[in-house]
Amino acid sequence: MRLLVVGRLSGQLASAVKMAMAHGAKVNHVERADQATEQLRRGQGADLLMVDYQLDIAALIAANEAERITVPVVAFGVDADAREAAAAIRAGAKEFIPLPPDADLIAAVLSAVADDEKPMISADPSMKAVLQLADQVARSEASILVTGESGVGKEVMARYLHENSRRKERPFISVNCAAIPDNLLESELFGHEKGAFTGAVARRIGKFEEADGGTLLLDEISEMDARLQAKLLRAIQERVIDRVGGSKPVPVNIRIIATSNRDLSKAVAEGVFREDLLYRLNVVNLRLPSLRERPGDIGVLADHFVKKYAAANGVPVRPISAKAREAIAAHRWPGNVRELENAMHRAVLLATGAEIDVDAIRLPDGQPLNPLSSGMTGHAAPVGHDSPYGGGVAARAAQAADAVTRNFVGQTVAAMEKTLILDTLNHCLGNRTHAANILGISIRTLRNKLNEYADEGTAIPAPQSGVSASGYAA
Repeated sequence: MRLLVVGRLSGQLASAVKMAMAHGAKVNHVERADQATEQLRRGQGADLLMVDYQLDIAALIAANEAERITVPVVAFGVDADAREAAAAIRAGAKEFIPLPPDADLIAAVLSAVADDEKPMISADPSMKAVLQLADQVARSEASILVTGESGVGKEVMARYLHENSRRKERPFISVNCAAIPDNLLESELFGHEKGAFTGAVARRIGKFEEADGGTLLLDEISEMDARLQAKLLRAIQERVIDRVGGSKPVPVNIRIIATSNRDLSKAVAEGVFREDLLYRLNVVNLRLPSLRERPGDIGVLADHFVKKYAAANGVPVRPISAKAREAIAAHRWPGNVRELENAMHRAVLLATGAEIDVDAIRLPDGQPLNPLSSGMTGHAAPVGHDSPYGGGVAARAAQAADAVTRNFVGQTVAAMEKTLILDTLNHCLGNRTHAANILGISIRTLRNKLNEYADEGTAIPAPQSGVSASGYAA
């Protein structure tokens, strides 16, 4: 990971820097907060800012955000008391590191920020076949398109390709094309010159230049505006970019990896994605199977997540019971690896016995994995005369369906659409990309609908990033 230290380099801070470097961090140093923002603006990126608590941390974060630079901050200080540490946290720091440094604390902070524990775990033959192809092409310079449903681990695959490429010592830069508004994405990718538009107070280096020599991941490429697609095509073909407001092309040396959870061939047929760009991106296609298509991975992934979140939460590693394994294997996991990871994270926190039993493995709304399976004996109950449905599971399902249908009557289509969208977003823990995939609409359409509901005064579920797995982003 890339660490930018901001503050005077005292002997104790130098010791902390050495500890960070011993854990694989690449460290840069500046003394002032404005120098940190300028360095980030110039494309010398960082995964973490380590800032002296005596500096104005709130102003530093605000200056970065004004440039649309989002980098987590941890504060450090020599002989700081609890009040000063708390003030740094209130200013926006994620953590406080007291100096003299503690090696275990430095390692824990770096590990939490980097979240490097994203191995490509596989035991199922269908996924092993994809990995074999990935190993074949990883060291090439070919552009690669990684496709698959939301939550299957497309970004994890992209990182795997980078780590096994000849560019692994150079930056890996990721841009989520669905998360950045169209009017900002061009500047984010290609950078801008001072005065190019209102608010462009200085030159800003874009992600293409920041990734120079390394790999650029264009996540959810299908959501990119058609005008930007043309500019991207030129950058890939000619290996040059034009900053917004620039007067001369800038050469770049990068490898492109793109991901999509949509059928880009269909998008081409619909006229919303350029066919020539698809050909440039899709030199090699790696389609990641859904979790239900690789059942052999479910158990090994569940075990991995149990160990990961037991360590993260400081609780014992409990084995998964046989009954719980049966429930995990039987569930369809529509959210794929991300949903499984979230479920196992919850299970680690909810388990109370010596094992993680089936009762601890629950859906986001708190329901068990297979609520209709409880009480089943393998035979349907006979239909009685006192009820139009009779008893048993089939009866309960029919009654529930009838009640839901009655609730639909009298509602407008717009109201039903709103209910469906918000309920789906709640189910997905606020993850916009996952919800859009389930609903069968683009992330742009979903974003417009949510903005419309927010303008009406409706509360919109926020992404629950504390639970969801950044490594398995859609």
